[in-house]
Amino acid sequence: MFNKILVANRGEIAIRIMRACRELGVRTVAVYSEADRDSLHVQFADEAIFLGEAAPKESYLNADKLIDAAIQTHADAIHPGYGFLSENASFAAAVDSAKLTFIGPSADSIHAMGDKAQSKIKMKQAGVPTVPGFEGLETEVDFKQAAKKIGYPVLIKASAGGGGKGMRVVNAENELSEAIESARREALNSFGDERLLIEKYLADAHHIEFQVFGDQHGNLLHLFERECSVQRRHQKIIEETPSPLLSPKIREKMGQAAVVAAKAVNYHNAGTIEFIFDPKTSQYYFLEMNTRLQVEHPITELVTGIDLVQWQIKIATGEKFPFAQDDFHQHGHAIECRVYAEDPMNNFLPSTGRLLQFIEPRGPGIRVDSGFAIGNEVAHFYDPLLAKLIVHAENRETAIQKMQTALCDFVVHGVATNIDFMQAVLKHDDFANGRVSTKWVEQTLESGSLLPAVLQPAAELQNLIAAALSDILFAGSKPQPAVSNETDPFSPWKSSIGYRIGENSK
Repeated sequence: MFNKILVANRGEIAIRIMRACRELGVRTVAVYSEADRDSLHVQFADEAIFLGEAAPKESYLNADKLIDAAIQTHADAIHPGYGFLSENASFAAAVDSAKLTFIGPSADSIHAMGDKAQSKIKMKQAGVPTVPGFEGLETEVDFKQAAKKIGYPVLIKASAGGGGKGMRVVNAENELSEAIESARREALNSFGDERLLIEKYLADAHHIEFQVFGDQHGNLLHLFERECSVQRRHQKIIEETPSPLLSPKIREKMGQAAVVAAKAVNYHNAGTIEFIFDPKTSQYYFLEMNTRLQVEHPITELVTGIDLVQWQIKIATGEKFPFAQDDFHQHGHAIECRVYAEDPMNNFLPSTGRLLQFIEPRGPGIRVDSGFAIGNEVAHFYDPLLAKLIVHAENRETAIQKMQTALCDFVVHGVATNIDFMQAVLKHDDFANGRVSTKWVEQTLESGSLLPAVLQPAAELQNLIAAALSDILFAGSKPQPAVSNETDPFSPWKSSIGYRIGENSK
């Protein structure tokens, strides 16, 4: 087992990884930027090292600084979490070259699945169903011919993309030219690569992904699916498992396809095969592979009873994964809601400010993975995810009821959040009946049937009160160390803050 792991991330996922390390008896190193000087993940770690300015390229995206920090603190390994450099093949290779262990798949596997066009070709060769489409197109004429063969509507996608960037839906030929131009521009700005591919657009599709897990000895299996169709701008908001759509037969077929896909790139450690599922035909198609731990991994942990992060670490040491596919079953139902600092009444724009209240729900079957507490500042530099609220119950109906209650008990003042919005989703008949496609949020918002108008003045009033309280409570004072809502007498929050390296005292 490793003696010390550097966690190359921030927020809730950094704390999640550190907690797994603590349970394994492994010391941890946090890294932080200027904006995260007083963040919880810095306090949670055994020691912390300063990276640089708030801009990600000066801190969490700076591979050289991260590797130097690991060497300076005598860490054995680096866990990248998700986002930032977690799916960067060059970073994984650089970690290996520095005689450190990258806790994740090999650089070759990351590279093989990092390019949408090449990964799709590889999946076709492996016999995994893929969305009808074409790769390697260059001219507008090529795209027009391909679109005619596929049939409108079509989807233009960045070959090196992700997160919805460089993606355009085209309903007719007269929209194609502008879509190609804008997609290329966005792809170049976001990924430094303007290559595009074209696919058939499935308007009422569901987004269903399968967790795969393998060791370095050739053992690889799946840990079932996660339904991720509640999205806005291609960003997941609510996830659940099991999916309310899948029959046992389809679940087995998709799980087998996910394992075949992962084996095609000699995969080990945690990964996710994402599929588009057409409920009308029960057909499924490979979308992409995420070569890392997913944001929504907790719901898989709750229904399978396995700690994915601990096993990531164990597998990285060379340990065998001592399970067979038949050892795993789905027990009960789990739902995750992502609590974002964003304003649903203002096109989901991020909200910044100091947290004046941050009260997490408690109770049987309720789990909160968070990276914030009262007094913390929510800055504009990073993803506005405040926390992940996860519930587990014996069935889906009970899990929905438990989540609604937990959301009511989640109190956040100081920034706008999407808590009321997620309540509206959970109460909608379409969600209750499992009829939520990837375009459902946009379509339902346009119809006006999702967010009650009464929320707008309430949100505005809350923001005014929060601003006034901030002026009273924090005027002229430096933010204090974060305060936790932990009631555990052995909570690390109650111990002294870990020491920091690499910064001038202030």
